[in-house]
Amino acid sequence: MTSLRTPLHRLPVLAPLAAVAIFAAAGGAFAQDKKDVAPGDVQYHAAPSALTGVPMVESRNPKAPPMTQAEFDKARQIYFERCAGCHGVLRKGATGKPLTPDLTIGKGTDYLKVFIAYGSPAGMPNWQTSGEMTEQEVDMMARYIQHDAPLPPEFGLADMKKTWKVIVPPEQRPKRKMNAYNIENIFSTTLRDTGEVALIDGDTKQIINIVKTGYAVHISRLSASGRYLFVIGRDAKINMIDLWMEKPDNVAEIRVGLEARSVDTSKYKGKAGDFTDKYAIAGSYWPPQYTIMNGDTLEPLKIVSTRGNTVDTQDYHPEPRVASIVASHFKPEFVVNVKETGKTLMVDYSNIDALKVTEIGTARFLHDGGWDSTKRYFMVAANQSNKIAAVDAKEGKLVRLIDVGKIPHPGRGANFVHPTFGPVWATGHLGDETISLIGTDPLKHKQHAFKEVAKLTGPGGGALFIKSHPKSTHLYSDAPLNPDPKISQAVVVYDIRNLDKGFTVLPIAEWAGLPDDGGAKRVVQPEYNKAGDEVWFAVWSAKDKASALVVVDDKTLKLKTVIKDPRLITPTGHFNVYNTQHDVY
Repeated sequence: MTSLRTPLHRLPVLAPLAAVAIFAAAGGAFAQDKKDVAPGDVQYHAAPSALTGVPMVESRNPKAPPMTQAEFDKARQIYFERCAGCHGVLRKGATGKPLTPDLTIGKGTDYLKVFIAYGSPAGMPNWQTSGEMTEQEVDMMARYIQHDAPLPPEFGLADMKKTWKVIVPPEQRPKRKMNAYNIENIFSTTLRDTGEVALIDGDTKQIINIVKTGYAVHISRLSASGRYLFVIGRDAKINMIDLWMEKPDNVAEIRVGLEARSVDTSKYKGKAGDFTDKYAIAGSYWPPQYTIMNGDTLEPLKIVSTRGNTVDTQDYHPEPRVASIVASHFKPEFVVNVKETGKTLMVDYSNIDALKVTEIGTARFLHDGGWDSTKRYFMVAANQSNKIAAVDAKEGKLVRLIDVGKIPHPGRGANFVHPTFGPVWATGHLGDETISLIGTDPLKHKQHAFKEVAKLTGPGGGALFIKSHPKSTHLYSDAPLNPDPKISQAVVVYDIRNLDKGFTVLPIAEWAGLPDDGGAKRVVQPEYNKAGDEVWFAVWSAKDKASALVVVDDKTLKLKTVIKDPRLITPTGHFNVYNTQHDVY
């Protein structure tokens, strides 16, 4: 229940003994299932929701304490900025416990105020004692969560078509590449708080264009041909960028909901037909659904709800968010991972008028993941379940659930050949300092396949991304959500040939040479260039502070160059065109 904008040095403080006693007596009713939740995990899951300003249907509970309209509106804003990521849009529970009136009214305002003000050992932040909320705001939130949750509107085909724009129709687009850029080495860098992406020439290190997008772009993905770049904002806006244009820019856009995270395009070409670039797909957090679109124009064609029952207890969940989507290389299928119900859906797009969906039960709280080196097995993190699910895209089945460390967060993960265990896929963790290595070769290393074969020790929890490259002998890991600036402002590097010797620390933020302006300077998301001899990092500070990109020579682990520009505001994720197109990581 905290924002990614929260200063990382603000750690929970101890509540007075009286408050602790009240909380203990109440039994910690709203504590999460997982104990000792890391500060980085709390920060990650509760970034501000894109639903903050959306009109909603409101229903007041007569049994709840009174609130003025102004108080209710303000409390709703705070909830969606800080709480919805953990407790859900409908307050029925996600990674955090439910906060519905049937539970909260019985606890009473005084208890709820203590809980909100001082937090809990299970991961609830200490909002008042950390200075993030005033005493008046805590009182207001304690009353707000005793009222019925406001209901956001649904978002159907008609709503999508109102937002759909074809800026440059396909017939008016270039018939050949109209620029001299080495397109395969372009980087798409998210400028999180300005609603833009920066397209950067990986050869010259110059900005090609700053493209307007949705708010806080989550990922960039490439069409199978490599011509079109697709980005999706947290506000569910998709932008389609044509890299063949003289200056690459938007050619189509659409909103597929009110909040979202994932987008991809069809990649299959084989006996069942050629579907490259034919379809695009996006998954929404709200409403909980995925949408299949025309790959040339983003015209919405098919909407499918993900509401349903959880894989474990078989309870109905009204808000199962689409966490990540990838396109299969073996079949005309999209692999759609549904967070709260713990289901991986193999969506056959060969005939979208008679859509076939294979439902694979994996584990609850699915998040992100990536392919193994053969692109047959999708390795997806079930983060709050502390598991990685290995899904066989060729056979359409779950291979194994693998226990790993606390709250795995792989990004797309990292593939490399281990000296002992053969091909492995790796993930870091938000909740502990380990990096898990999982064997992925059932042919030549069957005894190690889909098992955690080793753990590396990193500098601490709060890791978001891990990265390697087939032409590199290094493995990189960031930790931007670690509360220690010495860790969050650096990355660690392992020598794959000698993993036992531990890691080398690269002081990326120091190398950036940014002014001492109080910016957080968190270092995030290693990304290789196409050749695999450079690694790029974002040095991410607040919107009103200086940020930069740092490029490191992968052979020497020395600083190569720093990219500074006043337009590089809150850079976070960045994606190399070739590596993203070909799933190289």
